[in-house]
Amino acid sequence: MTSKRPLSPHLQIYKPQLTSVLSISHRITGVLLSFFSVMIPITLFFIYSGEQYFLEFKVIFNNIFIKIILFSFIFFLFYHFANGIRHLFWDMGLGLSLKTSYYSGYLVIFFSCFATYFYIFLFKGF
Repeated sequence: MTSKRPLSPHLQIYKPQLTSVLSISHRITGVLLSFFSVMIPITLFFIYSGEQYFLEFKVIFNNIFIKIILFSFIFFLFYHFANGIRHLFWDMGLGLSLKTSYYSGYLVIFFSCFATYFYIFLFKGF
């Protein structure tokens, strides 16, 4: 039985807004950070298992693909942190106007980029 009713609007016809993109990104980075957080103790275990494992990890971490993953992890961490604070302010009822939410969204992006750059500069790369 086919209906001649119009279909509801789909995501493809909506223009992405900053607030929706940041909200979805916050959820995605939360999931990715949970995967990364499982890898940290495993990595530390193998690094502290002996000199041979340490030298192998040193070679692995010099790979550009691994460096991009580490860079992404650092960015995701700062982004998720800053956007989490933004959500805490929203939970208190602060910054809920459209203008303020866009301003805080741009602030989250700026802070994430600046903090990632500063962290990498502080440790002179990976």
